[in-house]
This record gives sequence, C-alpha cells and structure tokens, in this order.
Amino acid sequence: MAVKTKQPMTAGPHKRKFRSDIALYMLFLPALLYIIFIKLLPLPGLALAFKNYNIYDGFFASDWVGMKHFTALFTQPRFLNVLFNTLEISFLKLLVLFPLPIILAVLLNEMRNKHFKKSVQTIIYLPHFLSFVIIHGIFVTFLSTQGGMANNIITAFGFEPVNFYTNDMFRFVLLLTEAFKDVGWGTIVYLAALSGVDVQLYEAAQVDGANKWRQMISITLPSIVPVIALMLTLRMGSILEAGTEQILIMYNASVYQTADVIGTLVYREGLGNAQYGFATAVGMFNSVVSFILIVGTNAFSSKVFKRGLW
Repeated sequence: MAVKTKQPMTAGPHKRKFRSDIALYMLFLPALLYIIFIKLLPLPGLALAFKNYNIYDGFFASDWVGMKHFTALFTQPRFLNVLFNTLEISFLKLLVLFPLPIILAVLLNEMRNKHFKKSVQTIIYLPHFLSFVIIHGIFVTFLSTQGGMANNIITAFGFEPVNFYTNDMFRFVLLLTEAFKDVGWGTIVYLAALSGVDVQLYEAAQVDGANKWRQMISITLPSIVPVIALMLTLRMGSILEAGTEQILIMYNASVYQTADVIGTLVYREGLGNAQYGFATAVGMFNSVVSFILIVGTNAFSSKVFKRGLW
C-alpha cells in the first residue's frame, strides 16, 4: 500500500503578489490611514449641522434643530458678502495664478543650459516649503510703509507711500504672496508633462521652418492641454476655499469687508464663538458646492478635452 506524502503548503498567487509588492503597500499605508482617520471617521460629525450642539450635553444628547443653521446661514446679510468675497478672491487667483506655472514651465523647458535650468528650478521651488507665517513676515517687512523696500521705490519716484494692508490693496497682497509661494512648485506637473513630448515633433517643425514661437503654439501647448484640464478640474474643487490659511494669518478686522471668506467665517464662528452647529452647516455647504463644481468641470473636460478624473 502506497503511503501518501503530505505536500508542502505553498503560498497562493495572491499571497505571492502581496509579498512581492509589500514595499508599495507600505508606501500606500500612510495615505490610507490619512483617509480613514481624517476623512472617513469624522463624517458622522456632519450631524452637528442639524443639531443645537452643546458641549455639556454631548453629541448624542444635543437637540435636533433640522435646517435651522442653514436658514440662519442663507438669511443673514453678512453671508452674501462672505460668499462674494470667496468667489471674487478664488476666481481672481484662478485667472491670474493658474496660467503662471504653465508659462513658467514652458519657459524653463526652452532653456538649453541644464545647470542654469536646474538652479532656477531649485530657487523657485524653495518658497513652497515656507509656511505662510514666514512668508507673511517677509512681506510685512517688504511692504511696510516705514522703510519697506516697495515703498522706498515708490517714494523714490515721487509718489506717496502705499499702505498695502488695506481693503483696496489686500487682495493684491494675497495674489503676490501666493504667487511667491506656489507658482514655482506648480511647474512640476507641467514640466513632467513636457518631458514626455516627442522630440521628433520639434525636429519636424524645424525642418518645416517653424520658429520657437510657432513650435510652442503648435506642439508644446497642445501636448499639455489634457494636463491643464486635469489641474483645472482639481482647482475648481477648492474654489470656495480661497486660501483660508493664508487669509487667516494675514488679515485683520480692518479688511474684513474684502477679505472675509467662508473658511474664516467657519473659523471665527466655530472656534471663536463656539457655534459648532452653524460652522458645520457652513462647511457642509462648502463641500456640496465644491463637489458640484468638480463633477461639472470634469464633465466639461471629458467632453471637450477627452480627459477627466474618471
């Protein structure tokens, strides 16, 4: 009688695949934990938008008030001012700052001196790693009415010093500081897209007599249109954010009329006045509008540029 020998257990194809890609899963783990603990677990807290939350009663014992906070949000006059400020600042940044990384990436792509090109890239990337606290300190000194470099130049030409931290000039300061911080960093995506453009297209264009300007119009820009459409879709999702962190650090009560946005309203009402229900309602409104804008922009991008997020 033949004796059956026990075959050694071997790992299945899924286990072998998991073991071979363990390094990739470990890299993905922080992002997964971030999504779970920062994005998913707080979702039940959205119920605060429909509750008269009291810190002493707790989350579950607080009374339900239905749409009270949303009614208060849409009926108070200051909300319209805050909403218009948010949209104006966001679209101003979109109009002025969104094209700048594209232009800068195209200019860097045309540089032939590799050492100079890398030096420029490094210099323009560095401000991204500075917080807005540091950048605010730099620009307060630079734009100061008392000895600031900008006002020294202005007075040297015979003009009066300009107070940049007023209602009339504050949005200019927002544009200037965000451009200083993030425009260089924004070129990374477009430079990566430009590196994938077939060199033979440029060679063929040169044979046909196309100059650099014509090559940029006919080859460079059309090659990165899908990436531009993708970045625009992502940017539309934060249209109601309007740089809340930046504004919170830089603004003061004297510029509330032009600088108060939805994010700062949530901060003041939620943390400053302990109106957690109202602040949650404002945040929910912000999220719903952002979702609609992303879906709409993605549909437009998919139809026109044949490129979307999904």
